[in-house]
Amino acid sequence: MSASYDVIVLGSGPGGYVAAIRAAQLGLKTAIVERENLGGICLNWGCIPTKALLRSAEIFHYMQHAKDYGLVAKGIEADLEAVVKRSRGVAKQLNQGVTHLMKKNKITVHMGEGTLTGPTALTVKGEKGEEKLNAKHVIVATGARARDLPFAPADGKRIWTYRHAMTPPEMPKKLLVIGSGAIGIEFASFYNDLGAEVTVVEMLDRVVPVEDADVSAFLEKSLTKQGMTVMTGAGVEDLKASATGVKARIKDKAGKVSEPDFTHAIVAIGIVPNTENIGLEKLADLDRGFIKIDPYGRTKAKGLWAIGDCTPGPWLAHKASHEGVTAAEAIAQELGNKDVHPHPLDRNNIPGCTYCHPQIASVGMTEAKAKEAGYTVKVGNFPFIGNGKAIALGEAEGFIKTVFDAKTGELLGAHMIGAEVTELIQGYTVGKQLETTEAELMQTIFPHPTLSEMMHESVLGAYGRALHI
Repeated sequence: MSASYDVIVLGSGPGGYVAAIRAAQLGLKTAIVERENLGGICLNWGCIPTKALLRSAEIFHYMQHAKDYGLVAKGIEADLEAVVKRSRGVAKQLNQGVTHLMKKNKITVHMGEGTLTGPTALTVKGEKGEEKLNAKHVIVATGARARDLPFAPADGKRIWTYRHAMTPPEMPKKLLVIGSGAIGIEFASFYNDLGAEVTVVEMLDRVVPVEDADVSAFLEKSLTKQGMTVMTGAGVEDLKASATGVKARIKDKAGKVSEPDFTHAIVAIGIVPNTENIGLEKLADLDRGFIKIDPYGRTKAKGLWAIGDCTPGPWLAHKASHEGVTAAEAIAQELGNKDVHPHPLDRNNIPGCTYCHPQIASVGMTEAKAKEAGYTVKVGNFPFIGNGKAIALGEAEGFIKTVFDAKTGELLGAHMIGAEVTELIQGYTVGKQLETTEAELMQTIFPHPTLSEMMHESVLGAYGRALHI
């Protein structure tokens, strides 16, 4: 069997399925190829089900602290099996939603393993046997997978990746988390809230190292206060699993080696792009496996595009979706559509969110990066303790930090830690996209009482005008 399309998308994650929908909206005959589950890792095994897990842990945390709100709750227990079941149900519901979107937009779905046979042709091996597909354009959206420790690959029993940690065979009593990026910290937060004894080991000198240094410092203090052991500037040199647990050899920042025992370990040391064995080697330039692209998603081969986690970072679902729309519109433009006007991706305007407790969110340059880039900066910092809504919520820990170019007033970056900051960050993201300066932000009216008032106060604070501190 063979079929021809305007666009074929290889991979149906948040980049791939969004690219397919946008292409279909633009009148292009579109197909998508998926080897596992529509929605990809994010929807089925990543962003969404992890947030369901973290929500359960958050509710459990509040129930344990009911007396802080004048309430009485006794005999509170966490049912890990039920928590996981709820998470999987959320993923299933959204998977069905993507299936509906494919039908609604008349996108043909080919389930199976796709392999490129040229820039605009591929074969799919699946339940229907081997299918040969060709198109005017192909978008590679194959995503990435967790990176293993070379000396201790994940076994799913004692040594886990994020995927194993989402459907644990048992509740860990003493958990080692290797890596303190978003994935590692989120699972550390989840299992700590459910009662595990958690140790986080980070090779670099601070946790969440891509964030602003002030955020990292605040988070480490908070995690320690919550009972976690945090080791920065440390490395796991060996990890051996047995039937009953895991023995680690850890060298701390002072060079001292210890060999603690854990019941389980989660490895969260980065990702590996899914770009091998799909026919890319002769078609695209790769850098450590990641596909090199231009700001619209084009590879060096005419008609072949790439988006999402198989391309250079940041490796975030919303970045992949944005790239998907951009690539689909650029393809439509090449095919003669004069009504679309794709814009190149501005990586400096991509927000990042980490759903630990407390939450973290940021966009743009850190204070250190701005100074390294040669800017003279003005910095505002407003604490949650100065905000009425935060105090009323019982969430008075955290701060909002803004970084401006002292010469022009340009908003260079914003960095937050505290309750619901993953929802607040989009205000600054919109501001950056609109090239807002401090003047517009100061003149904007923020509703009261809200957490968002701290965003205003942080801006005012950068110019010595904060009102509530």
